[in-house]
Amino acid sequence: MSLDSVWIVGSPLSGKTASLLHQLQQWGNLPSGKPFLVFAATGDNRLELCDRIEAQFTGRIDSRTPLGFFQDEVLLFWPLIAQQLDLKVQFPLRLRPETEQELATRLWQQWLDRGLLRQDGISEYFVVRRSLDIMQLAAFGGIAIEEIPIMLQDGYDEPPDLWQAMGEALTQWRSWCLDRGLLTYGIITDLYWRVLLAHPTYRQHLRDRYRAVLADDVDEYPAVTRSLFEFLLDAGLPGAFTFNPEGGIRVGLGADPDYLSGLANRCESIALPPAPNSLGTRWGTAVSEWISDPIFLPELPAEIQAIQTTSRSQLLRQTASVIANAIESGQVQPHEIAVIGAGVDAIARYTLREILMRRGIAVDSLSDQRPLITSPPIRALLSLMALVYPGLGRLLDRDDIAELLVILTQSRIDPVRAGLLTDYCFQVDLDAPQLLPATTFPRWDRLGFEVVEIYGDLLKWIAAQQHDRPAPVFLLDRAIQRFFQGDLPFDQIAALRELVETAQHYWDVDDRLHRYSHTHPPVGISVGQFIRLLRDGTLTADPFPVRRFDNRSAVTIATIYQYRISRQQHRWHFWLDVGSAFWLTGGGALFGAPLFLRSWTGRSWSAADSLQADQLRLQRQVTDLLSRVSDRVYLCHSELATNGQEQSGPLLSLANAATPIGDDVAVPN
Repeated sequence: MSLDSVWIVGSPLSGKTASLLHQLQQWGNLPSGKPFLVFAATGDNRLELCDRIEAQFTGRIDSRTPLGFFQDEVLLFWPLIAQQLDLKVQFPLRLRPETEQELATRLWQQWLDRGLLRQDGISEYFVVRRSLDIMQLAAFGGIAIEEIPIMLQDGYDEPPDLWQAMGEALTQWRSWCLDRGLLTYGIITDLYWRVLLAHPTYRQHLRDRYRAVLADDVDEYPAVTRSLFEFLLDAGLPGAFTFNPEGGIRVGLGADPDYLSGLANRCESIALPPAPNSLGTRWGTAVSEWISDPIFLPELPAEIQAIQTTSRSQLLRQTASVIANAIESGQVQPHEIAVIGAGVDAIARYTLREILMRRGIAVDSLSDQRPLITSPPIRALLSLMALVYPGLGRLLDRDDIAELLVILTQSRIDPVRAGLLTDYCFQVDLDAPQLLPATTFPRWDRLGFEVVEIYGDLLKWIAAQQHDRPAPVFLLDRAIQRFFQGDLPFDQIAALRELVETAQHYWDVDDRLHRYSHTHPPVGISVGQFIRLLRDGTLTADPFPVRRFDNRSAVTIATIYQYRISRQQHRWHFWLDVGSAFWLTGGGALFGAPLFLRSWTGRSWSAADSLQADQLRLQRQVTDLLSRVSDRVYLCHSELATNGQEQSGPLLSLANAATPIGDDVAVPN
């Protein structure tokens, strides 16, 4: 049996993961009880990969994502790191991005007030976000925080004082977090490659821990993972890696496929043929060449057709009609259709869903992340918190109370009666707002016996919470158990899970900071800050990855990024708003991202470089999407965008060259 490391290269759906699993089975007979270290690009990809491994392999595996591995290792070996850096905190705590943003803003308030971090045309929020993102990108690239000002100064034509101030602010932030045992993804990655991976005790432990390393889709991994993989290969562990040259979905968000491709020199290369039944195999090269040189437009096949209208509302209706007609005529099943756009806004998702569902066709909106505050149950729970804890009357108005009454009673108190109860029974008070008995309403008999009973039970429950004043997380748990039992839609379950996870995290951090500062402010203050944080809309329903309910009879709606990162494939594609410039510029890199790619380090960044990067990303996107569709692509274009402006994006001539389906929305045979 060969123990040579392998580098498996192939386009989407060419069988890279199957080849990786075959390699795992071959190595499964190695005489060792150690587990295999298996990586996947994202949490959802990891769950799917684990399912496939469990179905084919009985040996021990340790499955991780790169960032998940870094985090677990830093937490597990924290005593080594604390000793190395002389830190006193015994147990670290990871910050979520929204908490990171809030705490960094507080820490840097003097810098912000004095304009030391000011960037033209950029709000204070995004100045902070940019700075934190740059720190994370540097860590992903294996670049020390001390080098950030120099790299930014070389890459951008801005005053050197700005980048120097940013570097000092980031250094202050890192020290402040480490002193309190607070970790961000950027700090975790920085600690892993600079401290832990260089520590001899850890290196020996890592060397003896696994029997082989396997990594799927390494074109989505940050540069620092190459250092980890090379160490394991140097230690004598065999490795198997899959790589998609058309991938790089996360380029600009931390991935560095060009640098990771250097691992191929350490491995035996296996090139897989493209999937035979994809449009990408037949037409991907021609379309890709046209994108790089638009002068020569290929003659498009009958499989690539166009839906063109004047207004976007017409386009959405006609697209939905084509989909529905095709399904009703039996040409295609709902689960064989995907609607994909560079940016699928709420209007498009709502319109397509409503039209298709009226015709009995289910719709699955992939990763439809909306702010938690847009969920009525979440708003009702926040209003409940403002009623229970003192000093929060400013955060409540009559509309909040009326909605609370409807939502917490599962609409058994209807909106009209909820409005009457709010008008007559809600006592406004800045310190202790109250809901008074229904008899406070002079004509309370008009409410009906059932409503009065339900309202009375709700008042008793709220009064009990006001008396006990449980910890905020316990209150939320009690309320969810009391008011949200039964079968709930997946989006509501996700929102409630995210709320509980966010609350638990928020008060863990709050407790850590207060213990460090030896202060214990009233709970109402922290509850008020938590409510304002959610009302700012910075949180979305994106809890820890879980296997969502499988709906195999639904049409998929997704952005390009969501669709590609989830590794989907369909018979039919509808590319939405294909004439929009957003296909070229949308989903671009974080600020400063190119400067922190190991394959780019040391070079400046210009407008021409930005345009070239956008063009290369567009090529990869189109080629990758064509590889994920087998039968037909509809290029959906409206002359006018939602705002009434004419659309003239880079794929417009491609849509004009495709065969139009006609105004009668008849589906071609």
